[in-house]
Amino acid sequence: MDTVQLLTRFGLTRQEANLYILLCRRGDLTGYEAAKLTGISRSGTYTALAGLVEKGAAYLREEAASHYTPVPVEEFSENYLHNLEKTREQLIAQMPRQAAVEDGYLTIRGSRHILDRMRSMIRAAQKRLYLSASPGVLEELSPALQEAMDAGRKVTLITSPEFSIEGAYLYSAPIPDGQVRLIVDSSRALAGDARDEASSCVYSCQKNLVELIKESLSNEIRLIQKDGLA
Repeated sequence: MDTVQLLTRFGLTRQEANLYILLCRRGDLTGYEAAKLTGISRSGTYTALAGLVEKGAAYLREEAASHYTPVPVEEFSENYLHNLEKTREQLIAQMPRQAAVEDGYLTIRGSRHILDRMRSMIRAAQKRLYLSASPGVLEELSPALQEAMDAGRKVTLITSPEFSIEGAYLYSAPIPDGQVRLIVDSSRALAGDARDEASSCVYSCQKNLVELIKESLSNEIRLIQKDGLA
């Protein structure tokens, strides 16, 4: 993901992102100078610069000619996250309570959405979780796993030998890249592939799926123990 794409994740349009990068390189520019350097139309440049000021990514310094100064990216991103968290709290307080949808099976597509669901499951764990995944997937989930262990949850992992995390019960076995199986509190399960954005997983609270994956993981752990690979 390039810098412009990353900045769009922080609420900037592509045009605003390009101008913000330019301001960070140059430090201080008039709208005329910014338009000349980027090739963006004067009207488009001034609209985007006004957007940067409104979104907290630039300051306006009014002299004979107005100058635009970038807010340091560390400050801009931290402020964005702080305000987003406040907005999140307001949204949660104001939204109607969602009706529980626990029946059936949900298909989750795309590695980003799959990992998001897995983090949510891990953070919601009350007692224990079992997870079989490749090291690449576990690296993405490490902060959530550490939070769970810090909160006293039992975390059991089946993964390739090169991955380790202190505090977890680790069982070493070769795991195909992207393959995931996760059970939380013997009540929710997810299984499938999280390799890329074309991947998909099944998520459910249905007892039959939970028991199926639980039995699969238990058998795998027994085989590892039998072979002396744990």
